[in-house]
Amino acid sequence: MAFFSKLKDRLFKSSSKLEAGLDAIVDGGADSAVDSDVGGSVERPAEPEPEATPEAAPGLLGRVMGRSAPAAAPRRVLDDAMLEQLEELLIGADMGVDTALRVTANMAESHMSRRLSVPEIKTLLAGEIARVMEPVARPLPLYPRRPQVVLVVGVNGSGKTTTIGKLASQFKAAGKSVVIAAGDTFRAAAVEQLQVWGDRAGVPVLTAPEGSDPASLAFDAMTRAEADGADLLLIDTAGRLQNRTDLMEELAKIVRVIRKKDPDAPHNTLLVLDATTGQNAIGQVDTFRKISDVSGLVMTKLDGTAKGGVLVALADRFGLPIHAIGVGEQIDDLAPFDPEEFAAALTGSTV
Repeated sequence: MAFFSKLKDRLFKSSSKLEAGLDAIVDGGADSAVDSDVGGSVERPAEPEPEATPEAAPGLLGRVMGRSAPAAAPRRVLDDAMLEQLEELLIGADMGVDTALRVTANMAESHMSRRLSVPEIKTLLAGEIARVMEPVARPLPLYPRRPQVVLVVGVNGSGKTTTIGKLASQFKAAGKSVVIAAGDTFRAAAVEQLQVWGDRAGVPVLTAPEGSDPASLAFDAMTRAEADGADLLLIDTAGRLQNRTDLMEELAKIVRVIRKKDPDAPHNTLLVLDATTGQNAIGQVDTFRKISDVSGLVMTKLDGTAKGGVLVALADRFGLPIHAIGVGEQIDDLAPFDPEEFAAALTGSTV
């Protein structure tokens, strides 16, 4: 729960934006028994308030919904107009049109025409978001093969180097033997950053002179990792701009070269995404999947954006495993992805 508290704390930009929007939506039509129509207004009796029981929604959602909202909480009937407003709110949080429609349609399926308070809507949203993300929440798989080669890719500034350092430290603390290859040979700062992490964790960091061929370094690193009997080899790569064909071809060369030593390598290809890029992350996933057979995602900088909903869109569209998320620079600011905790933090509800 410690990471959830941190996540909820640092995702305040997203959760407060959603919460404020939900307040406005509910307050704007609270307890209205009049429907607008083309010919004027038509009065209808207010819908009876549904009896809240834990059995109405199983598991976590049922336990939360089983507790009645405060009597003073404003309520609004979930109708077409409200659904449209909810869709716009989710799209504004970078969830994407298709995913926003899917989430609200699922809410409508079982709660249409019911009077709901803001806490109940937040809980329902969190439940639907968690349901979308549950199938992709998987830790980085570990294999008996030594070394397990993990190639880490992503655009400039996405947080690749920091992510590698955190993963290396965490795996070393868990008793794994780790080697890092500083494959971003064009940026001295990236090499220095990895060396700092390596020193901190007691993990060897293999480097090459600035401007060297990163594919050759990757090959040499595999040789060293095999000789050391390392469990994991983490290979950093230079930041790639997906519209730079030459750089993307260079990444493809790294993959070709390491496969000469092990046809099954890399055993994992992690794409690190910066949450602050919003919907651009979708294009990045599309491009990197074509070049490097991306096997899983890590999303960083969720503490720096009001649009964390893009992770929901990625889960819904691609179905790629989400291994971890990051909310800061410290080693414990990178944690395995938990869909219920993420959904609760995003919507400002509770777990």
